Amino acid sequence: MAKTKPVKLLSFTLPNKAGQLAAVAKLLGTADVNVLALRAAEAGSNADCSIAVKNPGKALKALASLGAEVKESDALCVLVPNKAGRLEKVTRKLAEAGINLHAAWSTAFTGKTASCILVTSDDKKALAVLGKK
Repeated sequence: MAKTKPVKLLSFTLPNKAGQLAAVAKLLGTADVNVLALRAAEAGSNADCSIAVKNPGKALKALASLGAEVKESDALCVLVPNKAGRLEKVTRKLAEAGINLHAAWSTAFTGKTASCILVTSDDKKALAVLGKK
């Protein structure tokens, strides 16, 4: 149904001020860490960031100089056709299997494929329900 693969998610909080995301991007780029997905949102005087990466060890080392506590967790990257109704099919299958979504975000502005990052209550079960890549 959907191509699904596990990814590592790094989450941290930074001061909400100009240039913070640029500093993160520079650290990761310099360390040759590819960012698969990014979510950053204002949280009062701070900004909460979550980044999915292929090489979490390299990323953790690169982000150490920020002075922020970086938490590593598991997530899933779900690739679906960029067509109306596809997100509903994925989320319905998860709901029917009793899998809760703790966080989700996606993008598909152009192209044939939408990428969805899902933080679930049971990744192993979600992989079985959605199908591995």
